Amino acid sequence: MTRAMDPEVSDAIWAAIEPILPTPTDDHPLGCHNPRVPDRICFRAIVIRLVTGASWVDIEAMMDFVVSDTTMRARRDEWIAAGVFNHLEVEARAGYDRILQLDLDVVAVDASMHKAPCGGEGTGPSPVDRAKLGWKWSVASERAGIPIAWAIDGANRNDVALLEPTLDAIAATGLLPDIATMTLDRGYDSDAVRARLHDRGLFDLDIQRRGTKPSPGAAQRLTLGLRWIVEATNTWWSNYGQLRRSTDRKVRHRHAALQLATAVLIVGRLLDYRNRWSPH
Repeated sequence: MTRAMDPEVSDAIWAAIEPILPTPTDDHPLGCHNPRVPDRICFRAIVIRLVTGASWVDIEAMMDFVVSDTTMRARRDEWIAAGVFNHLEVEARAGYDRILQLDLDVVAVDASMHKAPCGGEGTGPSPVDRAKLGWKWSVASERAGIPIAWAIDGANRNDVALLEPTLDAIAATGLLPDIATMTLDRGYDSDAVRARLHDRGLFDLDIQRRGTKPSPGAAQRLTLGLRWIVEATNTWWSNYGQLRRSTDRKVRHRHAALQLATAVLIVGRLLDYRNRWSPH
């Protein structure tokens, strides 16, 4: 979670998005409105919200009132509409692939459920939280835990029902044909799920059988361990307050938060790699 607040990480992300930010338009008829708050300040506020999950009003106070809560929300929506967060996610993943290479020999898929007390689009009664409102993501992670695609919906949506949208999201990245093996937990153990995956060209499947436990053999332990890669992804994302307890009411806002969190994860990995091999 703290990597998002690391100046080295936030500076790298800012350098990536600053050139693609939409050019503001001055359409005030008299040209006498207040000066526009710098984008960098709004970016910092958006990062603070991702990390803490605090309300925009509280973040306004954290920022010493140099930017209003309405301006922060408006700037976020402006950037979403301009595709800024989508571009950031795509470019971060492409950069990782160029430098370290995505390992698609094994891709693990799993879902994770979280609170959404304010409700809104894409929320529903949580079956594990006394029917309180919640939301869920279904994410596909490559072998190093880098999320390659995801789908989101209400907490009441079954994990299996989210598999198809997750596969659609993977296909949209162009990475689906490169996946060698897909691994899922026992909740996906059904002939219908296997048929769906086969239809997508995924024939090498590791799906744990219902009512069974992995054998103690080394190969089985390795396979089980690979399936837990996606659990690491879920844990990384869940460390962010905005994702763990989402007060966003729009699907596009949650999606943008996941894109920013993914960029932080990837940029942090790349910086660690650079620092590891840089001469001292």
